[in-house]
Amino acid sequence: MSSERHYTSLDHFLCEAQNFLNLGSVKNHSASRQNPANRLNEHALDDAEKNLSAALMRVNHAGEVAAQGLYLGQSLTAKTQETRRQMRDAAREEGDHLHWCAERLEELDSHTSYLDPLWYAGSVAIGCIAGKAGDRWSYGFVEETEQQVMQHLEGHLEKLPPQDEKSRAIIEQMKHDEAEHAAKAKAFGASDLPKPVKALMSLTAKVMTTGARYI
Repeated sequence: MSSERHYTSLDHFLCEAQNFLNLGSVKNHSASRQNPANRLNEHALDDAEKNLSAALMRVNHAGEVAAQGLYLGQSLTAKTQETRRQMRDAAREEGDHLHWCAERLEELDSHTSYLDPLWYAGSVAIGCIAGKAGDRWSYGFVEETEQQVMQHLEGHLEKLPPQDEKSRAIIEQMKHDEAEHAAKAKAFGASDLPKPVKALMSLTAKVMTTGARYI
């Protein structure tokens, strides 16, 4: 009798979920790239400036938690191994962003969003739906998501206290990486999403960013 274990769909789901959780955990994930803020000196921030920077970085951290959930859902329902691999590779880079944002929040004596488990669970569900629609639609979802994230990050760069160079360096690197993810998704044949879907994505993102900023 063969001793080889046969994995069920639930087994595969749990294994994938654990892999993505490890990528997203500051404790379990060692960033593959150096934090771009590490080379910069900390400049003094007053309480109002520190609170503003912390709120913005908390929103960014929540966005990266959501990204891990999205990529997990899309990976689980991808139609091809290549798409599954692309989602994992993107998640790995997003894991760096997550790590950097968490480090910056610690430096600012602040905390991550208490609603992170909600952002993660909801994003897994959305990612599964996007993946189920087919790989071209899944890549389209990635492209549109990254376009919206880049606009969101640009707004944060405008709002940050001028002397908070460390947070700025992190956000600028994140913006660069998101642009690359969007371009890669387009190169893999991303379908342009219908306008109502884009509007719904924007509304969902607004709910998350508003909640994460304060909670």
